[in-house]
Amino acid sequence: MATGADNRPTRDAAAIRVFPPAIPLIAILAGGGLQYVWPINIGLAIPELVRYWIGGVIFAGAVLLLGGWSVLIMRRSGQSENPWKPTTEIIERGPYRFTRNPMYLQMVVACVGVAVALGNVWILLLAPVCAWALQVLAILPEEEYLERKFGAQYLTYKKRVRRWI
Repeated sequence: MATGADNRPTRDAAAIRVFPPAIPLIAILAGGGLQYVWPINIGLAIPELVRYWIGGVIFAGAVLLLGGWSVLIMRRSGQSENPWKPTTEIIERGPYRFTRNPMYLQMVVACVGVAVALGNVWILLLAPVCAWALQVLAILPEEEYLERKFGAQYLTYKKRVRRWI
């Protein structure tokens, strides 16, 4: 086990204390509840089938393209997508070329897809809150861990690739 600046042992993993997929799930459930209590109707008469298709394409694109591709690349590198496991290398291919956090980005975009499919403005309004919560509760602890573990290599990657998009 490595030691920190104060010579106390540090774990070889990010200090994330939440299950990241729970954050968008909470946003979606909260949006559904808010829509029930305080409905927002913006007056767009988009047929349900069209909304379902558009929202479904957004959701599937997020989950399959961003999420699935990211997990596949991570597993092929011998790493786990689980943020509580050690990171053995900085991945810079696939979606990691244009976003440092494709799996978290997919969670936010999936919220948008659900919002469109359900015609729920509350979920759409909570998507940025979801992004903020993911950033504070998951991304920042991950970045601290990666900076500590990989130093200049990770800092160079951070300068070249944006956090979100």
